[in-house]
Amino acid sequence: MLKQLQMGLRAFLLLASRVWTCVCYVLKKQFVQHQPVKYEIYPLSPLSRHRLNIVKRKVLVLDLDETLIHSHHDGVVRQTVKPGTPPDFVLKVTIDRHPVRFFVHKRPHVDFFLDIVSQWYELVVFTASMEIYGAAVADKLDNRRGILRRRFYRQHCTLDCGSYTKDLSVILDDLSSVFILDNSPGAYRAFPDNAIPIKSWFSDPMDTALLNLLPVLDALRFTQDVRSVLSRNLHLHRVW
Repeated sequence: MLKQLQMGLRAFLLLASRVWTCVCYVLKKQFVQHQPVKYEIYPLSPLSRHRLNIVKRKVLVLDLDETLIHSHHDGVVRQTVKPGTPPDFVLKVTIDRHPVRFFVHKRPHVDFFLDIVSQWYELVVFTASMEIYGAAVADKLDNRRGILRRRFYRQHCTLDCGSYTKDLSVILDDLSSVFILDNSPGAYRAFPDNAIPIKSWFSDPMDTALLNLLPVLDALRFTQDVRSVLSRNLHLHRVW
């Protein structure tokens, strides 16, 4: 009898612990979602407007996986997302005649980030993923705003030493006006002076990496050559 009571108590405590963990997660996510997210855009001074008029409009190249989003698909044994975490959207694609579902989680503040930087730059998606998947993700992030029209996929990458590299000169010949935001230094190994590294994101709901980049992206559009700034931070590529 005592043994049965102990087993029952353990089962109850285990269930209570799981319920509490779920409640804490939901409350934490709701708190993060309802935090005021903004980056003040002040009217440009006459001098700033003049400066923008004499420099070229820059191109910001955006990676997808682990930079703007994270996803996993059916059959994944080891998930990087906590079980039970609802995805922001689900994609159903056919790969090699097999239907596959991708559960996609958006990096915190990605929609706000895209809203802001699309006002400053021409945005281009460049992913090492297959086009059938990458195009569907880009469509969801664009959300009919028309800000992610230009896209490059795995077939536009170069396989080098077992990893895919991205040739930025395919996007724009003038390398003074193009740079990439990517979590993988190997992807831009040939263009370190044209890259901003970012920490890989998988599931942290408190992540603010995209928000933290807005001040430097706001300033970078005024430069004559993005490499004059980005080449001074090469040590960051090794850190990430």
